[in-house]
Parts: sequence; C-alpha cells; structure tokens
Amino acid sequence: MFKHLKTWAKKLKRQVFVLYFAYKHKETPWYAKLFALLVVAYAFSPIDLIPDFIPLLGYLDDVILIPLGVMFALKMIPEPVKQACTVLAEARMKDGKPKNWYAGSLIIMIWIAAVVWVTIIAVRYLFM
Repeated sequence: MFKHLKTWAKKLKRQVFVLYFAYKHKETPWYAKLFALLVVAYAFSPIDLIPDFIPLLGYLDDVILIPLGVMFALKMIPEPVKQACTVLAEARMKDGKPKNWYAGSLIIMIWIAAVVWVTIIAVRYLFM
C-alpha cells in the first residue's frame, strides 16, 4: 500500500509540473492557463489553506483539492500541449519542487483576514 501511495504522489507531482509548463505554453487556451496557474500556485505554495498540523483536516487539501484541480486543469489543455509539457516535466522533476511565495503570501493574508473578522464579530458580540 505504501508503495502505491508513493507512486501516486510521484505521478501527481509530475502532473503539477505538466501544468506549470502548460501555463507557459503559447498554445494553451487562456482559461486553461488561468486555472493551471491557480492550481500550480497552490500546489507549490509553502503554506496550505488548511495547515498540516490540524489532525486529518490538514492533509485534506493535499489529498483532495490538489488532485481535483490537477484533473480539471489537465482536461482543459490540448493533447499536443500536454505531451510536450510532459517531456519538460520529466526533466524538471529531477530538480525538486519550486516554492511560490506569492501564493503563500496570499494564503497568509486570507488567514489574517479570517482572524480579524472573527475577532471583530467576537468583540461586537461580547461587548454589545
């Protein structure tokens, strides 16, 4: 079972790299580029929407959101573009995963906004 999960994770990583190169490809439709950009930015972000230290929920985004995003994004990309990008992705996988600090910053801002919003509501409820 562990070997199966490891193979699945490696395949998913390769598909994320395919999306990364498809985003840069000139023949990829604009809507596919936009969706691929969102999926890749989230996948390469050093910060998750749901932090991994939260039991069970922390890994849901890694196990559900990213694979679903990859699946839908790959369906939007023309087959010749996917094939060309797969070759590039195989070569890139040897170098490791890049970090996307812009996406990480966006997720941090979402968490800060959520904390501020909850604080404002709590203060209004407690003191009014």
